[in-house]
Amino acid sequence: MRHLYTLQLVEAAARAGSMRRAAEDMNLTASALNRRIRRFEAEFGAELFERLPGGVRLNAAGELLLLHYRATLSDLARVREQVADLAGERRGHVSLACSQALMPYFLPEQIAAYRADHPGVTFAVKVRDRAEAEAELASYASDLALVFEPVYLVDFDVIASVPQPVHAVMAADHPLAGSAQLRLRDCLDGPHVAPAAKYGVRHLLDHAARRGTRRLAPIVETESFELIRHYVLHERAVGFQIPIGLRPPADGSLVFRPLAAQDVPAGNLILGQRRNRTLPVASARFAQRLVAALQALPTETA
Repeated sequence: MRHLYTLQLVEAAARAGSMRRAAEDMNLTASALNRRIRRFEAEFGAELFERLPGGVRLNAAGELLLLHYRATLSDLARVREQVADLAGERRGHVSLACSQALMPYFLPEQIAAYRADHPGVTFAVKVRDRAEAEAELASYASDLALVFEPVYLVDFDVIASVPQPVHAVMAADHPLAGSAQLRLRDCLDGPHVAPAAKYGVRHLLDHAARRGTRRLAPIVETESFELIRHYVLHERAVGFQIPIGLRPPADGSLVFRPLAAQDVPAGNLILGQRRNRTLPVASARFAQRLVAALQALPTETA
């Protein structure tokens, strides 16, 4: 366990980029933290940091060691949860990286339902774009990722995948609101609001636009899906989102219409974990719940 504490100090220094700032974060003096890391480097047989004039930065050996440390913590958490199960306790912690669209409705419902059965389980939910979510899995920073249109799928085991068509979002009095299904060109001919390029919805829109005669020229480009939903109430513009993140407001002020599949094929909402990783008990059980919930999504919104 002493080595684990030292590795926690190494992680703190890597995160802070400075021995002094890391020492403040860990309630140590800078000299004490530096001595401890230096002793560990001597025992380990390699330096872990590049010592720079303005601070420190992990070198290749340090990055490998930190990955090992995070994997060790993951394995230790899994064993602790298994021991708790033997004692009849239901405890654990689930860390999840997910797309914004899961935050308003789907995840709060699933987490609350899971905790109703397992109140000892805690959660850490991080909003990440599709590339960041995969990086979270690779570094053991998250147990699970639930993202729309992942980028690389390297070291990524797919647990479940469900299609999600892109929907247009607009005010109820928008001229296009009466259409049951929209063509992309109709949306792009008028003012439109789009997610930033790093998001899966934008990736699908850009790809579709390149195949057609229109180009995306958003009046507002944003990293916030909340902004998209609210902005279209203030200007006759069309926004874009996937249906799992949409619910009709009680006042009927917003409407959602699917884009024609021949223009924008549906993308995939994917639940995954790090390849060849054995998940902690709580995370594995929550993943099973998510699989069932995703498979039960209504066909008109999945």
